[in-house]
Amino acid sequence: MKNWKQVFKYLPILFLIWFMAHTIFITIDGLNDNGKSADVAVILGNKVNEDGTLSERLEKRLECGLNLYRNKRVKRIIVSGGFGKEGFYEGDKMKEFLVANKVPDTAIIVDNLGNNTRATADNVTKLRDSLHFESIIVVSQYFHITRTKMLFKKHGFQDVNGVSPNYFEFKDLYSLLREFVGYYTQ
Repeated sequence: MKNWKQVFKYLPILFLIWFMAHTIFITIDGLNDNGKSADVAVILGNKVNEDGTLSERLEKRLECGLNLYRNKRVKRIIVSGGFGKEGFYEGDKMKEFLVANKVPDTAIIVDNLGNNTRATADNVTKLRDSLHFESIIVVSQYFHITRTKMLFKKHGFQDVNGVSPNYFEFKDLYSLLREFVGYYTQ
């Protein structure tokens, strides 16, 4: 009985160490751009404002993907998002941004059913054979990269890398906590 009390005494400390190690790892992994190229970039959606403009977070993700395309690190871009409460399909708005920035329409694939990270991984996997790609660069916020790469690897992709925009918000602290839970429940 006494041993169990000692175990329970140290559980919060062990949990805190686990959380901190995980958070440090996903932060380093998410901020690391190894410079590799891939067949496609998969840009994950985010909020479209009520007036149809892109949230700053989404715009920064798209700029990041645009740079990958312009620097010839990817041949195509898959934009993935759902139908937001603001009344817009994120994927369509993302494509509009890329086309306005001179990415050819034929180089952009839209997934408007990517309501969450798991749905995006499922949908992109279904496109793999018809579009003939094997390697992916995931584009999202730094804290989201590790979990997204893990989901694609669970779907059989071996060559998955990530790139995140240099954009940070105070709410990233909450997102780090959410990603900790999300990583272990996927």
